[in-house]
Amino acid sequence: MTKLLHNRGHRDEPTLPSDRPDALMAVVLDSTLDPATDAHPERRKDREQAILDLCQTAHFRPEGLTGPFILHIAVQGLSGLVFDVRNEEDMPLYAHAISLSPFRRLIKDYALMIDSFEAAMEEGNRTKVQAIDMGRRGVHDEAADLLVERLTGKIAMDLPTARRLFTLMCLLSQRG
Repeated sequence: MTKLLHNRGHRDEPTLPSDRPDALMAVVLDSTLDPATDAHPERRKDREQAILDLCQTAHFRPEGLTGPFILHIAVQGLSGLVFDVRNEEDMPLYAHAISLSPFRRLIKDYALMIDSFEAAMEEGNRTKVQAIDMGRRGVHDEAADLLVERLTGKIAMDLPTARRLFTLMCLLSQRG
């Protein structure tokens, strides 16, 4: 099991107040990551940036609960993702599982775009990099909309938060 954790306040970037009822204090990824994927510097950088951004700017609020929260995210079985929401003392408050099936095409497309983006960067082809990045943003936006829709009435979040969570979903789904 890999546990990756980021807490608020470890860096000097601006953050939203941590006493907001929809703030994330920390994000923990519980998973068995594919060692090749986990070792890849760009994927590790994406993961760390998504977690940092979530801890600094996320708007994440399970229905009927008040934060700030610690969010544990785990892959369940072959096709599920669990949002395990905890209080400041890391005590469980709420867990909600969603199927990854509706996201499979988007996850696959995103992974292909990341691979193409990295290849274009190595080639130094700026035009290709920009085109792939635009396509990647489109997939991210579509996935964020779907995630917000799938969690409606259970967990409220804004689109930037959903985009960052989708990044983590992609990384978690690439496990060994």
